[in-house]
Amino acid sequence: MTASTYAASTHTAQRRASDLTPPQWHTNVAAYLLAEAPGEATAWIDGTGAVSYANLRAAVGTMIERVAALGLVRGEPVALLAANGTFWIASYLAILASGMVAVPLPTAIDAGEIARRASWAGCRALLAGRSQAAKAEAAAGAGIPVLEEEAGDAWARGEAADFPVTEVDPHADAAYLFTSGTTGDPRAVRITHDNIRANTDSILGYLELAADDRMLVVLPFTYVFGASLLHTHLRAGASLVDHPSSAFPETIVQALADHACTGMAGVPSVYNLLVRGSTFTRRELPALRHMQQAGGALSPRVLRELVAGQPHARLFVMYGQTEATARLSYLPPEELLRREGSIGRGIPGVVLRVLDEAGVAVAPGEVGEIVAAGRNVSPGYLDDPAASARKMSDGVLRTGDLGTVDADGFIYVVDRAEDFIKSWGYRIASTDVEAAAMELPGLIAAAAVGVPDERCGERVEMVVVASPDRPLTPQDVLRHCRERLAPYMVPVRVHTVDALPVNANGKVVKRSVRELCITAALARASS
Repeated sequence: MTASTYAASTHTAQRRASDLTPPQWHTNVAAYLLAEAPGEATAWIDGTGAVSYANLRAAVGTMIERVAALGLVRGEPVALLAANGTFWIASYLAILASGMVAVPLPTAIDAGEIARRASWAGCRALLAGRSQAAKAEAAAGAGIPVLEEEAGDAWARGEAADFPVTEVDPHADAAYLFTSGTTGDPRAVRITHDNIRANTDSILGYLELAADDRMLVVLPFTYVFGASLLHTHLRAGASLVDHPSSAFPETIVQALADHACTGMAGVPSVYNLLVRGSTFTRRELPALRHMQQAGGALSPRVLRELVAGQPHARLFVMYGQTEATARLSYLPPEELLRREGSIGRGIPGVVLRVLDEAGVAVAPGEVGEIVAAGRNVSPGYLDDPAASARKMSDGVLRTGDLGTVDADGFIYVVDRAEDFIKSWGYRIASTDVEAAAMELPGLIAAAAVGVPDERCGERVEMVVVASPDRPLTPQDVLRHCRERLAPYMVPVRVHTVDALPVNANGKVVKRSVRELCITAALARASS
C-alpha cells in the first residue's frame, strides 16, 4: 500500500493537529505533547545543532508519511531502535500520532535480543537510526520490515506548523515499555495515551517547568524516567540538551555550564559520580535551578553533599515505576533535610499508601508494601494476564517495594522485597548497609547483596567502587561498617571493582552483583 492510498483509507480517522478541538485534541497524546510550543522555540540540541519546534513538527510529519508507506494498521506495534536524537523523538511521536504502538528498544542489547523482543511484542516494523542499522538487520532476518534513518538527516531541518493526527481512544495502548530488568527478566508494560497525559500533567504540576527551561539529558528515552523528561519538556515547550554518556562525569558538568542548563536528572549512579568524581559540587552553575533524582535511593551522605554543592538548585527526590508510566511520588525540596530518606507523598492524581498483608494501612513506623492508584497506572503487562492480575489488579499497583510512613504521611522505602538479605534470622535492608558504606567520602558507589550460605541462610557481601583520588581497601570499608552497623549487618566480605554492573538506564543490577560475589567465592575455593 502506498502512502497516498493509506492516507485515503484513513481519511475519516485522521485530522491535522490544528483542526482538532478539545476533547479530540487530547485523545492522541502526540498532539497533546506538541500543542503549546511556538515554532521558533528550541526543542532539541545535540552535536549537530539546534532543532526548533517547527523543525520537529516537520520531522514528525515526514516520519508519519514514511510509516504510512509501510501499510500498517492502526493499533499495530512498531519497534524503535535509535540513540536519543531528532530521529528517535520524531519517530516516537510519529508512531503515536499514527495511532500505532511504540516499542522502544534499548540500543545496548544485542542483535539477537532485538529480534527476540520485537518478534515477541508482535512488531510489524522496526524504525532504526543509522548507528543501529547493522543490529536492525537481525530483525529483518526475523521477518520484520526495517525502516532506516535516511542519510543526511535533511528531513529534520524542514519547518511545519502541525502534522496529521489519528484520533484514538485515550485508553488505547500508546507504547510497550520494557521494564529495566534489575532483578529478573524484563516484561513489556502497556502504557496508554491517557497514562502518558495523566503522568505528564501531574509532574508539570509540581515541577513548574517553564518554556525557558533547558534540561540536560543523560538518560535514554527508552527508560521510563528518560521518557518522562521528554514528555514534560515537550509539553512545556522547553528545551532538551543531549549528553549521550554519563561515564565521564566532568563532561556533564561542562555541558551544564556550556548550555546554561536549568535542569538535570539522574539515577543514583549518575549523582554518585558527579558528587564524588567531578567538580560538580565546587563549580559555579548559576543557571541550574532544579535537579531530579529517581531510579533508586541516593545515600543520605551523597544527598547532603549534592545539596550543599549547588544550594541554589532545588533537588526533587522522586519515586516511580515503569508500571506507573514514570512517577508516583516526590519529596518537596524544602523537606529534603528534615525528612531524610523519604520519597515524599503521592504526586497530584496518585493515591499512595503503605499496606500490610491484610490490605490495611500500616501505622507510622510499621513496614508494609507500597501500593498506588491513579490514572497513570498501566492497564497491565503485554500478553501476561496472570502477572497483570498480581501486580495491577483493578487499577491498583502493588509496587513490590516495602516501606514505612511517618506521622505526617510521608513515605520511606525500606527496600525492594527481593533485595532484603535474610541472615541468621534477621531481615537486613541492603540500602541500610549501602548507606553506611557511602558515609566514606572516598567511595563512589556501593551495592550490598545476600549470598547463599549454608550456615546463616545468606551472608552479607558488598561490592564497592573507590575514588581514584582517595583509594580505599576492603579492610577500610569493613572497619568503617563495623563502627556504624549492628554486627549482623556488617558485610562478611567487600569486593572492590572499577564499576558496578548497571543496566542500560544506569541502575545497579543486584542479580549481577550477587553473581560477581559468588564467582569470587568459587575462585577462592579453587585456588
